[in-house]
Amino acid sequence: MDRKLKKKLSSLGTNPKERIEELFGEVNQHQKKYLSLLYELAIHDIKTGLYNNLFFENILEMEMEKAQRGKQRLSLFIIDVDFFKKVNDTHGHIKADEFLAQLARVLKKQLRASDIAARFWGEEFFIILPETNLQKAKKITSRLRTAIGSDKLLGKYNITVSGGLVEYKKGDTKKSIKERADKALYKAKNTGRDKFVAIE
Repeated sequence: MDRKLKKKLSSLGTNPKERIEELFGEVNQHQKKYLSLLYELAIHDIKTGLYNNLFFENILEMEMEKAQRGKQRLSLFIIDVDFFKKVNDTHGHIKADEFLAQLARVLKKQLRASDIAARFWGEEFFIILPETNLQKAKKITSRLRTAIGSDKLLGKYNITVSGGLVEYKKGDTKKSIKERADKALYKAKNTGRDKFVAIE
């Protein structure tokens, strides 16, 4: 046997097989940790900690399949920060990001474990409310609105949001339910902002 190899094997102790298995176990544990970290990074938005757009799209598709089979009710909610360009121009991008992160924290605190909140784009957020009809969803979004309105940081800088709420209806596609939620959002914005609007 090669001298160098002998030396390396002797450094493993009296039971090299056991030590090698132990080392492989440690490597596997590290790999699992890194894979878990990579997965978390892949599905979350870095600035807010909410789920990202890609994850949202996949979950929405799965939840809609359940709704299409008649297995559950489903509601979809979209939130948009009012006058966000003005917020950016007035307070700068770093402060604006802080507002988005705080809004995300408020959402996470108020939502149920089964709800999926995602940063969709810029200052827009989508929330999937599984097993939830429109009436129940209205109660949830009303609670959200109260929490957002009473938040100290958002209130201090007069950060308000508008929202649009819809329930899945037969024949809806991912595109159509998002478009209806968007239509409800625009109705909220066009009728004064700082409000949530639900449409059938």
